[in-house]
Amino acid sequence: MLKPFRRAGALVLILASAAATITAPAAPAAPAAGAEGPESTDPPRPADLVELRRRPSLQGEEMVGVFKVRVDPGQSDLRRVQLWEQRGSKVVISTDVLRCATTAPSRLTGRSGPAGRQLVLRSLNPGGPITSANRLDHLVWWAACAPELAGRDPAGLVQEAHRRGFHGGLPEREEILPAPPSAR
Repeated sequence: MLKPFRRAGALVLILASAAATITAPAAPAAPAAGAEGPESTDPPRPADLVELRRRPSLQGEEMVGVFKVRVDPGQSDLRRVQLWEQRGSKVVISTDVLRCATTAPSRLTGRSGPAGRQLVLRSLNPGGPITSANRLDHLVWWAACAPELAGRDPAGLVQEAHRRGFHGGLPEREEILPAPPSAR
């Protein structure tokens, strides 16, 4: 069930049931299926995991992917997706909610901030400029809203965005909201 939430004049839709599942505990470290040797500490990955980004980091290799993309039964333009963030052998799994509509494409995600757990609502512009600041948002959005294009560079999907009705001129913005007490 969607609940409208007003903040600074903007209507923000927060899925009540998603608020409690913004962050799930990481799976315990265990050898991955088919891993070489007993030294492997990689947690097993879901069978439907789609890798979106891989790069080196100070904690070891960083990989971000999505799995369990689900259409919201109440609104066909909303998707829920499990986000897999792995650095070395540490994995954090969270739930993001994405709006695929041409009028208001967005990503609702969670993060820890100085004031505790926060919800982050980002308005997106499919077909618009892609930078290091918005690349992951667009990778997740395309993976949820157009799974057949998951993992492709969003900067190369301008024509596809236009074909789907996005004109590339939407303003991108971010709104930080305190997480409901049950999600902290």
